[in-house]
Amino acid sequence: MDASKHSFIILANTFREQTHQEWNDKYLQSFGLVTPDGKLTNAGLLFVDNCTVFQSRIFCTRWTGLYKDDAISSIEHRANLVLLLKYGMDFIKNYTMSGWVKMPNYRLNLPDYSDRAIFEGLVNHLIHRDYTVMGGEVHIDIYDNRVELVSPGAMLDGTQIQDRDIYKVPSMRRNPVIADVFTQLDYMEKPGSGLRKMRELTEKLPNFLQGKEPQYQTEATSFYTTFYNLNWGENGRIPVEEVANRVNSTLEKYPVNEESSEKKYPVNENSTLKKYPVKRNTNKPVGRTAQRIIDMVISNPMITREKMADKLGISLDGVKKQIKNLRERGILTHEGSDKSGYWRIIVKP
Repeated sequence: MDASKHSFIILANTFREQTHQEWNDKYLQSFGLVTPDGKLTNAGLLFVDNCTVFQSRIFCTRWTGLYKDDAISSIEHRANLVLLLKYGMDFIKNYTMSGWVKMPNYRLNLPDYSDRAIFEGLVNHLIHRDYTVMGGEVHIDIYDNRVELVSPGAMLDGTQIQDRDIYKVPSMRRNPVIADVFTQLDYMEKPGSGLRKMRELTEKLPNFLQGKEPQYQTEATSFYTTFYNLNWGENGRIPVEEVANRVNSTLEKYPVNEESSEKKYPVNENSTLKKYPVKRNTNKPVGRTAQRIIDMVISNPMITREKMADKLGISLDGVKKQIKNLRERGILTHEGSDKSGYWRIIVKP
């Protein structure tokens, strides 16, 4: 199919927005979407603006309870992969909730799910699904107590993911061109880290409970990812006051003194608590900008300072100043390297 008859405006605009770099049409060939003689590849068909590939669909449903009984809302989208990711995330955000608790000097969000973990999950399903299955599509099913993502295509090596150690699963890409494009869009990092990252991102939430880690399962022709509602218990939705009390009593899990925090959460020299000793008498409420940074970190612990600056509309130096203040007040810290580490809100009563 002649590539000149199709446009990639959505892909180009997304590339600019995600990378802050100018788009060049030469990328279409280097990404593997267009052949040297100007023909669309199979992957290219999935990224054109007017994508008509029948299998490029997602089905989104919010069910009334814990099972597939009656539906509150159900919608089908057929579009290119960039738009499918957006539509899927928009649906999930519309039908999930987030409570919050007032801390001494800031507001702490207590979301049902990790936004970034679910984003990673949906990216994973769009990248690794089997596009040769006619009539197959990615399903997003939201229940009261969980979100399930389902896509056609089991493990390439025939194993069952539920029988594997997710920290030792090698990278085997069914659709390498799609994976490379999503990497170029900064939607994913190194191959093979998605399952681990989803679990770690969920565990970073202040209201996380053991046993509510994301679960993965494969059947003969399908892959399932399940995220559990962190604010849902055996008797239904947990009152936010109860969640807040549990979070406020987790000093052992989230130590705030310098010695124990360094011992349990070793970090690199550039981000250690020694560089940002906790100041006392810091009960003055944080400002609006600092509160937005706290909200961003809860939503995406992997967010970069550059992305913060972009979302806040301030300079990078301004972001660094706000972060320095939050760290000195014992509210914010960073685990791991600057490139692959995580921000963490230090919960204290």
